[in-house]
Amino acid sequence: MSEKSTGTTSYTLHPIGTVHRLDSSVELHIKPEYRPALATLDKFSHVIVLWWVNGMDTEEYRSKLQCRPPYAAEHLTGVFACRAEYRPNPIALTPCKILGIDEEKGIIRIANIDALDGSPLLDLKAYFPVMDRVQDPHIPDWLEGWPEWLPDGGIGLEYD
Repeated sequence: MSEKSTGTTSYTLHPIGTVHRLDSSVELHIKPEYRPALATLDKFSHVIVLWWVNGMDTEEYRSKLQCRPPYAAEHLTGVFACRAEYRPNPIALTPCKILGIDEEKGIIRIANIDALDGSPLLDLKAYFPVMDRVQDPHIPDWLEGWPEWLPDGGIGLEYD
């Protein structure tokens, strides 16, 4: 990933691995130098995956600030008010159920993720209920009816 300039400050990202979509499963492949960071992650049920939406890393998509989300196309929203894949910095976040971890090979099997095959992984964070959920959240009326909790299979890319 190349260095991107934002005003007078630049940041360099170092991908820690990639998303791999197989016939009927999804794996996160972690680069060898980052595998020691997997220690005890297998004690958690879920992991928050931060990944780069590499297919949307263009000037056109980075400058798109409003959209009509596919789940509520009648509403024009700002990209900060939705989960659109195009954003000023195409960083995505997905909580994923951990199905298994091979620490030595650097492979995390997960239930699902809304990332394409080959998407770069930026970071992993163990899911802590005390830090990663809030009591009494509020959402717009047009999102009412969504499930209260993320389904085990995720929401996003599905297999045929």
